[in-house]
Amino acid sequence: MPQPYDLITMGRIGVDLYPLQTGVPLAQVQTFGKYLGGSASNVAVAAARLGRRTAVVTRTGRDAFGDYLHQALREFRVDDRWVTAVPGLPTPVTFCEIFPPDHFPLYFYRQPKAPDLELRVGELDMDAIGGAGVFWATGTGLCAEPSREATLAALEHRAKSGTTVLDLDWRPMFWESPTGSAADEARPHYAKALAHATVAVGNLEECEIATGEREPHAAARALLDSGVELAVVKQGPGGVLAVRRDGTTAEVPPVRVEVVNGLGAGDAFGGAMVHGLIAGWELERVMRFANAAGAIVAARLACSSAMPYATEVEALLDGHAPGPEPRSEPRSEPRFEPRGEARPGPGPESRPDAGPDPRPDSWPGPDGGPGPAGGPGPAGAPGAVR
Repeated sequence: MPQPYDLITMGRIGVDLYPLQTGVPLAQVQTFGKYLGGSASNVAVAAARLGRRTAVVTRTGRDAFGDYLHQALREFRVDDRWVTAVPGLPTPVTFCEIFPPDHFPLYFYRQPKAPDLELRVGELDMDAIGGAGVFWATGTGLCAEPSREATLAALEHRAKSGTTVLDLDWRPMFWESPTGSAADEARPHYAKALAHATVAVGNLEECEIATGEREPHAAARALLDSGVELAVVKQGPGGVLAVRRDGTTAEVPPVRVEVVNGLGAGDAFGGAMVHGLIAGWELERVMRFANAAGAIVAARLACSSAMPYATEVEALLDGHAPGPEPRSEPRSEPRFEPRGEARPGPGPESRPDAGPDPRPDSWPGPDGGPGPAGGPGPAGAPGAVR
């Protein structure tokens, strides 16, 4: 039997086509970069960059973009065995415009239906989902059937064992409502999912959709009342508020960076938060580390390939500006084979650009000078995590 996963995520995947020109409307963009995208997939990549054993449960089209996503996941050392193809549906593509510091419109192409919404209960590996240290589900997975039933079934199967995270992940354009109100349609489904989660994470708008409360402390209390043990409210330039059921509270200000593209910062935050929770850190340390990881991605162009290593996060916390995006994982050393038996690959300690071993029994924190981030102290606009 393969060892249990540190993290299994379930939800969106797609191809991000991001303009290589900043401050240019999409109609005038000439060149694009191609990246793995989708919030659940990005969270798995973020945690893998920190040395965690991760996998994603999702679906693609049976096309060249689907093949690309399998390749990208393996290069990021994310197990793709539960990424399956849906005949007749194209792999989603997402475009964006980049107007720093705070305007990044997204254009989703998920018609006629995104394959990741075709996840079905009977196709889920419930033993693996139940055995993972952390299971991460998303609000988008609740927006349509059969994904809604599958997401709720996976959450219920966890029975609050380990850490079960619901990323509120509100995207109103994905919801159809007979009454015309996507929020009214979504709220009861969020309530069902929250009843099976131990952690809820979302920005102010997402918290309001799920609970009706927008004020951060009121939203945190409402999430706790819904059944979770830890509520994490991301406030953009107001920083992050985290509250446990026992009253433990952490309020962390944003980390200042020169924002390049704010998209993906929340996914970096999520993967880093998972890393800290697994390590058993105190709540404030978890939030500071996660906030810094999100800020690093905000200072870079892409999402998945921009996810930082632990040394980069610690360097930013020590006052060093983020460096360029990490290089891609070596193609000759995939950690997992597609849809086959997982085989362990080189751990983070064997890669020259990786951070220190992040396992709970050996994490010492960096004991040397600044890592790859290097450079001068923080500058520019706040790298707020939405």
